[in-house]
Amino acid sequence: MRIGIFGGTFDPPHIGHLILTDEARFQLNLDQVWWLLTPIPPHKLSLDITPVTDRLEMVEAALIDQDRFEISYVDINRSPPYYAFDTMRILRDQYPYFQFIYLIGGDSLKDLPTWHEPIEFIRTCDEIGVMSRSGYDVDVTELEQELPGLAERIRIIHAPLIEISSSQIRQRIENGLPFRNFLPAEVYRTILAKGLYSSSSQLNE
Repeated sequence: MRIGIFGGTFDPPHIGHLILTDEARFQLNLDQVWWLLTPIPPHKLSLDITPVTDRLEMVEAALIDQDRFEISYVDINRSPPYYAFDTMRILRDQYPYFQFIYLIGGDSLKDLPTWHEPIEFIRTCDEIGVMSRSGYDVDVTELEQELPGLAERIRIIHAPLIEISSSQIRQRIENGLPFRNFLPAEVYRTILAKGLYSSSSQLNE
């Protein structure tokens, strides 16, 4: 089994997430993509994040009719801190015969030297799928000097340009702007039902 690992806070999960992970699944010939919900990302400790129970419910809603996508509970079921290296080490122990392809964006690739135990993290991955936007070249020459073994694991995913972000959606909801078509239908309904991201009880539908 070739499994893509797609980590994030998913606050909220949106159609851009689905499009990009489907491109990764197709281009890298993945059997499944596991969406890895991180309860408290180490780099977002100072931010106000929606409770993990609400985010999990939204991810479940987003994937309700997606046969090739699954939710990984590995971080939800363990104690912090939630470093990618520790997560991948656990997955390796649980599924020793699977191939794991960790999916990241080009910006995350640049920041990889600042991750916790980055060299050890790279060794836990069979491949690292990098989502590269059109016209954006991923140069790993300098990174390879800092992180030996990285270049041979990188697989480029030619991703469509999608100008949608979770922070943008949260801001639109807070400001009373339309947001329905940024989201899978079930996620939209979950946000309405729970009144998420809005200081008022009336959300713009």
